[in-house]
Amino acid sequence: SMKRVILTTIFILLQASVSGNELCLMTSHLESTRGHAKERMNQLKMVLKKMQEVPASATVIFAGDTNLRDHEVTKCGGLPGNILDVWEFLGKPKHCQYTWDTQMNSNLGISATCKLRFDRIFFRTAAESGHIVPQSLDLLGLEKLDCGRFPSDHWGLLCNLDVIL
Repeated sequence: SMKRVILTTIFILLQASVSGNELCLMTSHLESTRGHAKERMNQLKMVLKKMQEVPASATVIFAGDTNLRDHEVTKCGGLPGNILDVWEFLGKPKHCQYTWDTQMNSNLGISATCKLRFDRIFFRTAAESGHIVPQSLDLLGLEKLDCGRFPSDHWGLLCNLDVIL
């Protein structure tokens, strides 16, 4: 008999206020590996839907390990007009393009060179627009720990945001 595996997306959602600006922070870990592309694209659609459901008065930031390939985002119809990919918004800075890089990161011991942008930050500005604006993006976790391994097999993303008062 065939077993059916049902994969679900778990969201963590936090609502906050920064200098009077409503902020909704979201994260999730989307399904990994090439073979789960269909499920991952469904999960992306769920993430984007959840971002759209947040009241327009709030700025929404989703950051997470999406495991997405660019062609999967395209296949889903791209991002809605009001949701930005922060890396793209900041001009696609080369220094933080690849968050999964098996050439630089030896944690998994993969001999093949794979460079992908698995970790992403999506941003939806509040309707009263422009009070919180992404300014810069950098990679984290590039230094090996004392044990000789990196903190993760992915690089982290650090996004600096400006709050315009």
